[in-house]
Amino acid sequence: MSYINVGKENSTSIKLYYKDWGSGQPVVFSHGWPLSADAWEDQMLFLGARGYRCIAHDRRGHGRSSQPWNGNDMDTYADDLATLVEALDLKNAIHVGHSTGGGEVARYIGRHGTKRVAKAVLIGSVTPLMLKTAANPGGLPMEVFDGIRAGVLADRSQFFKDLTTPFYGTNRPNAKVSQGLRDSFWLQGMQAGFKGVFDCIKAFSETDFTKDLEKMDVPTLILHGDDDQIVPIGASANLSAKLIKGATLKIYPGAPHGLCSTLKDQVNEDLLAFIKG
Repeated sequence: MSYINVGKENSTSIKLYYKDWGSGQPVVFSHGWPLSADAWEDQMLFLGARGYRCIAHDRRGHGRSSQPWNGNDMDTYADDLATLVEALDLKNAIHVGHSTGGGEVARYIGRHGTKRVAKAVLIGSVTPLMLKTAANPGGLPMEVFDGIRAGVLADRSQFFKDLTTPFYGTNRPNAKVSQGLRDSFWLQGMQAGFKGVFDCIKAFSETDFTKDLEKMDVPTLILHGDDDQIVPIGASANLSAKLIKGATLKIYPGAPHGLCSTLKDQVNEDLLAFIKG
């Protein structure tokens, strides 16, 4: 198993787990909450078989990475990603982020620039800001995120099982989502550290990525389902597409938040076309 050190806490190294599959131009994946690099395996296998080097890490506090008490915030997530990119000396990379990972990609570019970045893809991304504020009236009220925190604190195992319903849209007519996929979501969520999971709710909901998006000066593809029950499209993708100069927005009709799994063949083909384009 592959790890890099991204810092120390209480004299103990903070290690980031990552997968590094295939060879060729690097494609770097940032996962959503409360998942891990495993969420990207459909995309990694597909692109790895087509001549790309696919790299995905478990964010600090998630999956197989260390579970530090501190640093569960977007700035640190972005800096961890930069440490990984520099440790592997990745150049001309395509960065792909889903949900919270979309925010991570945006903040990484906002803090570290695009000298190592060729293109970016935001899928179901939390950008530019999920929380409803005076300046962001289309966002979700704080009560929504307080509800998530309460659910996680009360019984996170059951909360993650219940969350698969809106995440994959299993509450919609004709939805075809296997129990296995829902079990995989639960397993990934339960691998994460409790503190990291809890802190990340604030990170993905209250971080304003507006200035980061304005700094994105590489070709950017935005993919979003118009039936996303987790990150509603109106206050996310539609706004992000206006903030990122020259961005391409592709809307998936009727698609849920977890479209990388439920519509993986279409997502894979769209990724490949954009990377090649």
